[in-house]
Amino acid sequence: MSDHAVDVLIIGGGIAGVSVAAKLAPHATVAVLETETQLGFHASGRSAALYEPNYGSPSTIALNKASGDELQSLDVLSPRGVMLIGTEGQDAAFEQDLRTFEMAELSLEDGLRHWPILNPKVVRRVGFDDRALDIDTDKLLQSYAKHARRAGASILTNRAVTAIERSSVGWAVTAGKTRIIAQTLINAAGAWADQIAILANVTPLGLQPRRRSMARIPGPEGYDLSKAPMIFGPGEEWYAKPDAGALLVSPADETPVDPHDAFTDDITIATGIAAFEAHMTHSTERLLASWAGLRTFAPDGNLVLGRDPALPGFVWCAGQGGYGMQSAPAAARHVASIVLGTSPELTAAETAALAPSRFS
Repeated sequence: MSDHAVDVLIIGGGIAGVSVAAKLAPHATVAVLETETQLGFHASGRSAALYEPNYGSPSTIALNKASGDELQSLDVLSPRGVMLIGTEGQDAAFEQDLRTFEMAELSLEDGLRHWPILNPKVVRRVGFDDRALDIDTDKLLQSYAKHARRAGASILTNRAVTAIERSSVGWAVTAGKTRIIAQTLINAAGAWADQIAILANVTPLGLQPRRRSMARIPGPEGYDLSKAPMIFGPGEEWYAKPDAGALLVSPADETPVDPHDAFTDDITIATGIAAFEAHMTHSTERLLASWAGLRTFAPDGNLVLGRDPALPGFVWCAGQGGYGMQSAPAAARHVASIVLGTSPELTAAETAALAPSRFS
């Protein structure tokens, strides 16, 4: 086994790791290790991504808003909009979401123009935001991979990390027959980020993967919902989104699980479809497909971006939760600024809210 030396080694080939590679590769030698045979196999490849800037905690919202221009420049955004619907007894939760997402309240008649299969006997209130945009997740991931490779980064798939040791330079990482020596190690391993930390003898942060399930069902006959907004219930109890002539429906589950190749639970899928149908005049007769992904959260719900307080050569890029796609550009720039020692574009307070040292 021969050693391959780089300045920066990134573990994880999802949107987090690949976007950081694209930012660092013009300035340093970079390698990316991905366990699976393709990039974005887990959470990044199973996202019903929407660019909704006001979604998340204050530090996440700051990343979202700072990512908008770059997402536009990469041509991965398209019009979608998002609509909130409330039923009797949901006024408090409805109004909370209306404020949080800075939505305008519509009449039920206007809501029906967007979603003509809403059940007017059930739905009482409607909120709407036309600023929410679809994200072409595959195009985003591949754009960053292309930029990283053009700048000289090595992106190696089918490389499961089996050992991480300290070296005279910084780190020695073994992945199958590949051994890479790096000054800086970036942990972008998604649901497996704490496991990578343990392998490196770094204190884990208590990151928790949570399963999110998705069903794809036929669109209602006689209605074209291709340009309809994404729709959800107060408190994100469920949501639905048009998808190439069909509908994606999720119960918005957040079931704590261990890291694994996530799969769906039939009861959970049925619960989500039932919640959707309860607000519609349309019933679902068959399931086209279903899948699940893992959204991984830090204990406080904020992303974790920065140097480990005990081992500064170990950099965290983890805890993206359900915000990884829309926050990726700014998160990647932030991590790159930390590694390169340049001034971050985020405020000191935002940087502190994201730093791993907050758990010390």
